[in-house]
Amino acid sequence: MKTTRTLIAAALALAASQAALAIDVDAGDYTALPAGTNLFLSYYQYATRDAVYTQGARAPGQPKLESHIGIVRGVKYVNVGGYIVGPEVLLPFGRLRAKGDISALGSNSAVGDIILGLPVWFSRPDAKAHVGVTPYLILPTGQYDRNDPLSLGENRWRFILQAGGAQPLTDALTVDIAADVQYHGRNTDFGPKSQLLKQKPLYEVQGFLRYRVAPGADLRVGLQHLRGGETAIDGLRQGDRQKLTKAQVGGSLFISPRQQVLATYGRDLSVRTGFKEDHRLNLRFLQVF
Repeated sequence: MKTTRTLIAAALALAASQAALAIDVDAGDYTALPAGTNLFLSYYQYATRDAVYTQGARAPGQPKLESHIGIVRGVKYVNVGGYIVGPEVLLPFGRLRAKGDISALGSNSAVGDIILGLPVWFSRPDAKAHVGVTPYLILPTGQYDRNDPLSLGENRWRFILQAGGAQPLTDALTVDIAADVQYHGRNTDFGPKSQLLKQKPLYEVQGFLRYRVAPGADLRVGLQHLRGGETAIDGLRQGDRQKLTKAQVGGSLFISPRQQVLATYGRDLSVRTGFKEDHRLNLRFLQVF
């Protein structure tokens, strides 16, 4: 049986990588924009975690983890063979701070792994409904230290295939849905003993409802569910399959024709493996060029 110390170490590694590299979408992300449009986006994500779970049971102790994550993102919309394509680059960075029973681990500020995306839309920008597919490639470029469980880099490649869309239900109400599968490369230098880490595919589905309260302003509510992703270290399965459900509420507002601000608040509803987030605040600024 795993010790609490081992469980916390594994949870820290999982939380650190998720904090910097989670491919979460915001409602409206799968709305196609006209070719020639350029976007610059900046994100701030603050989260606190105060409990570790294994196979659905809370582990003893009071380990706490706080994260401050920023992301800068650039997107360019182009027309390729009649399809709207939006090549994008995301660079995460931030700070993780251990508290409570694990405060001796201190904190770490660093840059995470670069994310490359290539969304392709099968609908026109002027259509009411939008459907697209996005392959993501995550490069092992971020800070990684096998002796530091608060590393923001994963020291492995990751490929994610995501599909999503937006469908108006009424003039004011829109539903957004996205689903993805994540494939993980090998980390050949995992943990203090420099072991081999493998991970099974991780599956995720996200859904939102947006209600337009005024031109350029909306309120939104969303649910997200992940499952899968069991790891193996040097061939030994860890029994850490994930099953997580989280919820969020928020809204967005165009403060000018080319500038939008967005804010959401959320928390984990249930967690099978790893840290449970008790608070999460996401802020986003979007500039259209």
